[in-house]
Amino acid sequence: MSEHPNTANSETAELPKELRELVEAIQHLPTEYQAAIDSALTRVVDGTRRRRHILTLVQDALSQLRLDMKYLIFDLEATRRERDDYRRQLEQT
Repeated sequence: MSEHPNTANSETAELPKELRELVEAIQHLPTEYQAAIDSALTRVVDGTRRRRHILTLVQDALSQLRLDMKYLIFDLEATRRERDDYRRQLEQT
């Protein structure tokens, strides 16, 4: 297996250590064995990258949701304070 785009050393840095070791071990196999394994390895590497990307997106979305919740809670508390102030003003008049 020649330097396949999905298994190039610069691109495997983001992969888990075990998968990088597997890619390296496969690259040391004779060419005919590499060719037999190449498509399966490509699918595994692509799937791992896709899952990592999805995980990053989910983590970002959760972070944004937490921030949005903080803003909503702040707004709710401010609205309640305003409501209570208006009630006190009405009761005093």
